[in-house]
Amino acid sequence: MKLGIIKERKNPPDRRVVLSPKKCKEILKEYPQLHIKVESSDIRVFKDEDYIKEGIEVVNDVSDCDILLGVKEVPIENLIPNKQYFFFSHTIKKQPYNRKLLKAILDKNIKLYDHEAIVDKHNVRLVAFGKYAGNVGAYNGLRAYGKKAELFEMPKAEELHNQQELIDEMSKVDLPNIKVVLTGCGRVGNGAKEMLEGMEMREVTINEFLNESFKEPVYVQINALDYNVRKDGFVKGYQDFFTHPGAYESNFMRFAKVADMYIAGHFYGDNAPFIFSREDAKHKDFNIKVVADISCDIDGPVACTIKPSTIKNPIYGYSPSEEKEVDYLNEEAIAVMAVDNLPCELPKDASEGFGKSFAEHVIPSFFNNDEDGVLKRARMTSKGKLKRRFKYLQDFVDGKE
Repeated sequence: MKLGIIKERKNPPDRRVVLSPKKCKEILKEYPQLHIKVESSDIRVFKDEDYIKEGIEVVNDVSDCDILLGVKEVPIENLIPNKQYFFFSHTIKKQPYNRKLLKAILDKNIKLYDHEAIVDKHNVRLVAFGKYAGNVGAYNGLRAYGKKAELFEMPKAEELHNQQELIDEMSKVDLPNIKVVLTGCGRVGNGAKEMLEGMEMREVTINEFLNESFKEPVYVQINALDYNVRKDGFVKGYQDFFTHPGAYESNFMRFAKVADMYIAGHFYGDNAPFIFSREDAKHKDFNIKVVADISCDIDGPVACTIKPSTIKNPIYGYSPSEEKEVDYLNEEAIAVMAVDNLPCELPKDASEGFGKSFAEHVIPSFFNNDEDGVLKRARMTSKGKLKRRFKYLQDFVDGKE
């Protein structure tokens, strides 16, 4: 079997890759019947020479490969008919900007495995960049705070080489006694927590955060049931929240009244309550001045996230009174960092971490008859049709939604 690692062609350029040179070498040693080719690229974080040095073949054409591995969406004009592809298609949530892409995949008889759909039997993601989004998001949030408060400057994350360099820069900062609230306890939230721990910011309990004052910067990490309550007052568990999100309402305002900065690293499910609304942001007691929205759901649970920002221009301002974008240095403005492709700023670490998971959970499935069903669950399309798990996308493909 031949695996081809394709050149990333989506704009803006993405420097990440599914498998690093060293990981390719390890895989080939374990599966000698496998052959890997790498399409030459001048933007990839690992140079062509890095692959060649590890004995991996670098070519200009991977069309003879059985399976093609990418990170971001493949432009329609570059899709090779009748092939098997792995990449993030960003169609699972019926993203309108990629409807034509999914239609083209079906028309070209492509068998697509979406990285987002690589899950275990409990529907838990097996490969993801979330940790690195959390790493960069926390860094960018602190950088935004420094610029908003006009207290300090930090280099952009993309100018640094790895997570440790980001932590080193964060550790140099002399922060006032601010309070930081972090939502999310999954890959993204814990990735952000790693950075706060790395700079030795003190973690406090919810009770301490809400009721005490400190002489140093502190943070609290909270989960869904810490900032949502049932409307009927009954206390139930997580399963109830995830099963009946409409029965809940947010009580995040108790944190917003005392926090200076908010890092949003949560997962937001359909019909769940907004974390804070535009009306909440207008409240005289709303104290948050900087929001690092790693989750980046536009016009969703974090009211000030009205658009994604970019790596080039990562910060914009939101005026609660006018409900529109303004200069983030405006006194009334909430400074918003909502870059929607954060792992791109840490391409080496992100690629190595992703490749480790891909090699552990996906590569064996090619050789063990997919005994754990990983490929079956991730396969979105086959023989020009949507697979059963993804039939809900048919009206989307047909343009009826």
